[in-house]
Amino acid sequence: MNLRTLAAQTLAPLLQHRGSLSATLPTSLYTCVPRDRALLQQLCYGTMRFEPRLALIAEHLLQKPFRDKDADLQALVLLGLYQLDQTRIADHAAISETVDATEDLNKNWARGLVNAVLRRFQRERDSIMETLGDNPRLQYNHPDWMIGKLQQNWPDHWPQIMLANDQPAPMTLRLNTRLSTREAYLEQLYIAGIEATPGAFAETAIYLNQACDVTELPGFAEGLVSVQDEAAQLSAPLLDLKPGQRVLDACAAPGGKLCHLLEHEPGLGSVEAVELDSRRAERIQQNLQRLKLNCTVTLGDASSEKWWDGQSYDRILIDAPCSATGVIRRHPDIKYLRRNEDLKRLADLQLSILRNCWHMLSPGGKLLYATCSVFPQENERLLARFIKAQPDALHLPIEADWGHARPLGRQLFPQQDGHDGFYYAVLEKPAN
Repeated sequence: MNLRTLAAQTLAPLLQHRGSLSATLPTSLYTCVPRDRALLQQLCYGTMRFEPRLALIAEHLLQKPFRDKDADLQALVLLGLYQLDQTRIADHAAISETVDATEDLNKNWARGLVNAVLRRFQRERDSIMETLGDNPRLQYNHPDWMIGKLQQNWPDHWPQIMLANDQPAPMTLRLNTRLSTREAYLEQLYIAGIEATPGAFAETAIYLNQACDVTELPGFAEGLVSVQDEAAQLSAPLLDLKPGQRVLDACAAPGGKLCHLLEHEPGLGSVEAVELDSRRAERIQQNLQRLKLNCTVTLGDASSEKWWDGQSYDRILIDAPCSATGVIRRHPDIKYLRRNEDLKRLADLQLSILRNCWHMLSPGGKLLYATCSVFPQENERLLARFIKAQPDALHLPIEADWGHARPLGRQLFPQQDGHDGFYYAVLEKPAN
């Protein structure tokens, strides 16, 4: 099958708001011949990374939008424009391969249309860029609502946030310090021919200069390292874990932070991980098994107490479902799939989880609230709403050399060649 055909079939469901790259791409990669997998991934991720810009160009070149049933052709046009606008693929190869894909899609009638659109962009690129040059979607390559909200919320930071969002994220490892030191593992990587540098903020973080298959990492199968962004590795130290404590991870999948806290304090009394989705709960079990860690994994809704046995917890981690706007680098389709109206729905869910878990916290206990969002509506403003209605919730300022101190919690923004965007806040329930 033509590789562009496979890429268009991978992206078409997303353009119909059905699924995500994380859901559609793995099947396509399995179908693809091994030598073409890297290019397929580049085409799919790259097209969605630059979708706001590419869609604006396509709207300018097309007389009318594609019908819903022709989402595969819409994807094909975006794929073609991505190759011409953002890659070093030869123009003639990009155009011919993309146009030929119309036959695989059984839409020969569109061959002339796709060819005309791509060749016009090839000929008139400079004039098209000049015509569209004042449009924010072309300048900043984000949807209009996101540009406006970032400018409003972060007047001093929004250009850097959007610039970082458009760069592929580095591959970052979390070292299991129960098994090795960072210096020793960096030496192992060097011997294996893998260039790496230590993280700046998390003592367990290691950045690879170039991504590789996990099977190439020394000791991966034995649980020596895991793949996890540096910002996410800050959670375990913030929980102030002590031996014998009873701990809850309320939204645990896929289990990265859960496994880290088990590695960070092996003497915990008991740890329970709650996850709503059975398939995602299975990923938790797989991670625990590889790392040879133990905890109770419970299927349940963190906004409900139906799963709870009534025994309170000394520490609670809420890595809340969110807009994921801090990890756009890793999931560029978020730009297309997320809508402004989603934020209120997500904030309502986050608040219900926070309220539900709070009464499970022991007096004297601590709760860590976290999201991978950069929007205050899901973070500090949500904490302010909660504290106003919850008189026994005490905010503990986080003293750290990372992120930006906020009235409540600390906000990290995505960094080029560094960590993702993240938010953390620590709350304590007074002992008396």
